[in-house]
Amino acid sequence: MVSEKALRKYAQLAVRTGANVQKGQMLVITADVGSADFVRLCVEEAYRAGAGEVQVNWGDETVAKLKFGNESTETLCDIAPWRVEQKRDCIDKKCCFLYIESATPGLLADIDGAKLQAARTAREIAFEPFEFYTMANHGQWSIVAVPSAGWAKKVFPELDDERALDALWQAVLTSVRITDDNDPVEEWRSHNADLLRYCRKMNDFRFRSLHFQNEKGTDLTVELIPNHVWEGGCSTAKNGAVFNPNMPTEEVFTMPYRFGVNGRVYAAKPLSYQGKMIDGFWIDFKDGKAVNFAAEKGEETLKNLIEFDEGSCYLGEVALIPYNSPISNSGILFFNTLFDENASCHLALGASYPENVRGGGDMKREELNKLGSNYSKLHCDFMFGSADMRIDGMTARGEAVPVFRSGSFVF
Repeated sequence: MVSEKALRKYAQLAVRTGANVQKGQMLVITADVGSADFVRLCVEEAYRAGAGEVQVNWGDETVAKLKFGNESTETLCDIAPWRVEQKRDCIDKKCCFLYIESATPGLLADIDGAKLQAARTAREIAFEPFEFYTMANHGQWSIVAVPSAGWAKKVFPELDDERALDALWQAVLTSVRITDDNDPVEEWRSHNADLLRYCRKMNDFRFRSLHFQNEKGTDLTVELIPNHVWEGGCSTAKNGAVFNPNMPTEEVFTMPYRFGVNGRVYAAKPLSYQGKMIDGFWIDFKDGKAVNFAAEKGEETLKNLIEFDEGSCYLGEVALIPYNSPISNSGILFFNTLFDENASCHLALGASYPENVRGGGDMKREELNKLGSNYSKLHCDFMFGSADMRIDGMTARGEAVPVFRSGSFVF
């Protein structure tokens, strides 16, 4: 069973290094009721850090499944105005956000995909005016995870409930660099510095494009947006606060040119989307757009993802993660993108992050679009890295520079 000492370390890490709430600032926590004990520790830690106010928005995945199974699409798509005003009020107060994930993979497998798609579209439209606050790092935000019994059994089906939960807790704590006798905040300072070194190297090359190949069949060229910026590890909000959007994280990432992706990519791991699993899939891109695809499992869900809106069939992110990295070396398939994306190079369908182009955080959406950034109401990562991944960076002079060999950086 996870110790209170470890939980307190995790709460401190999530609040002070993840969201990095500032003195007097409002912290908004979103979590499932099953994570209540951890949430309380986060609230306590936030006030210790000087938070002026802490708001907790509770959810319950079992109740959510009952709602999707029994309510009409019309009812599910009716977003109460007070919910929108609540979000507006938090952002007007220049809050920071902490999202705590614990969803059971595949929980909504038997729910009508069209209903899920319609409900998500309605939510995205309702809250669209506020998305730039986090996408452009106007305020701090962070995502961490707390194991649930359902999630643990999916990851460790051979173990009984208690042992599965203990095993997943250990895997999660290890992935965020928490041990019984270490200082995880200091560990993350060092880790962020390592990732920033890779970012500097990639930024120095100023590659025009990246070419990905492996034995699985991936043969994909990703043109990068002019004046792109590689980011990784921590980010800096408009108020100057340094925060970690994802914990764990092993990636360095940047922005593809919307119309410059060509070739085929094969997924390396299953993808959980809208409570359903997609597995054994590939996607063909032409001039940036996903023009063909197939999946051994969840093809209809993959179709819903790609056709979610006008921008969801284009890429918004390309991320590099060495195959020889902690989560990959664990050999654990988490069935959760927060973890699995950090075991493998990945791409994201949907929205780009403005921070990945020089000066992007101060640009309006129209300006970003003119540069070739992608806009969508969603951002969904999928994994395609492998032990034999080969990546070459193409310079402005047309020279090929090795970036990855045998799944890892060559420098």
